[in-house]
Amino acid sequence: MRVLMPLPDRDFDVTEVAVPWRELTRAGHQVVFATEHAGTRPAADPRLLTGVLFGQLGAEDEPKRFYEQLTAAPEFTDTVGWSGLDVTGFDGLLLPGGHAPGMRQYLGSPELRDQVGKFWALGRPVGAICHGVLVLARTLDPATGHSVLAGRRTTCLPKYMERTAYLTTVWRLGRYYRTYPAYVEDEVRAALADPAAQFERGPRELTRRGTATDDTHAFVVEDGAYLSARWPGDAYLFARRYLDLLDRALR
Repeated sequence: MRVLMPLPDRDFDVTEVAVPWRELTRAGHQVVFATEHAGTRPAADPRLLTGVLFGQLGAEDEPKRFYEQLTAAPEFTDTVGWSGLDVTGFDGLLLPGGHAPGMRQYLGSPELRDQVGKFWALGRPVGAICHGVLVLARTLDPATGHSVLAGRRTTCLPKYMERTAYLTTVWRLGRYYRTYPAYVEDEVRAALADPAAQFERGPRELTRRGTATDDTHAFVVEDGAYLSARWPGDAYLFARRYLDLLDRALR
């Protein structure tokens, strides 16, 4: 199966891209990366590779190894352009996150939202993690004029996580952890018809992450063909549950 993964030119989250890519390709699926302009070689947020603050708060070692493998893969340099996409040629769509300034190219693109809306209408598996949920929250259903998430259960980067990361680092990094003036959770909630019933924050967590062998500290929300997750700590569970969605779509 072919899975489309749009990316900005720079600053996406290492774990939220590399872990799903690794799991999908290991299961025999093809991942196609899309950037604003075809042929762009994208790059992850460099701070997540070296450590955000005093060598801490970055990606874990295994996702960094996966990212190194990804950068050597041909599909990472043979990107397709957003405007030239024929979304009917894909079986799944995966929207990763990231918080550094370069993410705004991807999170704020009307052109990309148009393609995402077309894919959403096909009813095929869609996964979004962390800031990636903003792309869906901002994508409108032309039939209703409301977000495509208006009637869906979802999670995203919780406000307490975003606020804590910002307050911990603002003295050194400024607004590095605040992609937009509004918190991600607030914008996603505003897109829902009944936020109290539809938004799921998940267990409170700040440091412990799910791993390749332990989902104890991970959390995702599944609603039909839509899967969402909160942060890099959910990436392994998110990837496995997305594979389940693809498998069910094959039946």
